[in-house]
Amino acid sequence: MKPIALIIDDEMQIRRLLGVALEGAGYAVREAESGSLGLQAVATLRPDVILLDLGLPDVDGLTVLRRLREWSQTPVLVLTVRDSDEDKVAALDAGADDYVTKPFSTAELLARLRAAQRRAQPRDEVSVFKHGDLIVDLAARTVVKGGSDVKLSGTEWSILALLIRHAGRVVTHRQILREVWGPQGESHREYLRVYMTHLRKKVESNPSNPVLIINEPGIGYRLVFH
Repeated sequence: MKPIALIIDDEMQIRRLLGVALEGAGYAVREAESGSLGLQAVATLRPDVILLDLGLPDVDGLTVLRRLREWSQTPVLVLTVRDSDEDKVAALDAGADDYVTKPFSTAELLARLRAAQRRAQPRDEVSVFKHGDLIVDLAARTVVKGGSDVKLSGTEWSILALLIRHAGRVVTHRQILREVWGPQGESHREYLRVYMTHLRKKVESNPSNPVLIINEPGIGYRLVFH
């Protein structure tokens, strides 16, 4: 049975373009041309993945996303012409799994969709994250790299564990600061830069060219998920 992809976008040309690409990739495609119709379609179709435009004619895409997240955890890939950091952060904070800026590469779009669906799969109860020679056991709170134990401070562990729980997704600066330092820490982005430097020195093979914890300039960090 083909996975269902729901496109919520008011531009017919975009829906056609996406439809061809998604059908070619093995999806059954459904469409909605407004936010209200999109929410109805999610409830009735139970799609496997949603592609959501932010600039909808009736309800803003961020509002649709917030309403959706009240009852659904279906992966959502935001499509937007809004390319400012503020807009991207707002979409991610509202519950988007990822975003693609229009005009977009079809290959990148499909890759991001596949990644979002992988993240949505149920994980084992024992959460062990592996990347190359790095092994992180969230239950045991241990980190091993190249066969040797890695000692992390409490703050470093909190940051790493948070990124692992959201592996593959962009976690915004504000999200990390709020969860690790509390609401009062949101304005102290310099804390995060310092601790991220320390953390990368301990878990990256080449901290000056990180391949595990990737910086999303002006937005946040993404931990690579295979």
